[in-house]
Amino acid sequence: QVHLVESGGGLVQTGGSLRISCVASARSFSNYAMGWFRQAPDKEREFVAAISQIGLRSSYADSVKGRFTISRDIAKNTAYLQMNSLQPEDTAVYYCAAKLVANSWLLFTTAPDYDYWGQGTQVTVSS
Repeated sequence: QVHLVESGGGLVQTGGSLRISCVASARSFSNYAMGWFRQAPDKEREFVAAISQIGLRSSYADSVKGRFTISRDIAKNTAYLQMNSLQPEDTAVYYCAAKLVANSWLLFTTAPDYDYWGQGTQVTVSS
């Protein structure tokens, strides 16, 4: 069982930046591929970014490419999502997710692929 806790959400103006974090309770954090998803009111949960076990590969949704950066610190059992040039349409609850994998190159971009989820952190971008 892996427990994920997100933090760092908040209110930011259009064009601003925010970094959200996800701390994992996993004993071997480096064995997990990680992902970030978001869900806005009355919308389905959507993929934002994903990173492989030790960060060799990453992937982004087209809507955030060039603005958001996913990273991870193995020593701190933490994944991050750096969000720059934020827009009102980025407003959502952001969730981190983890999946135990045996291949260091694998990453996943769909929600059903993930085994563990955090409780989410609210990000609100004011216009």
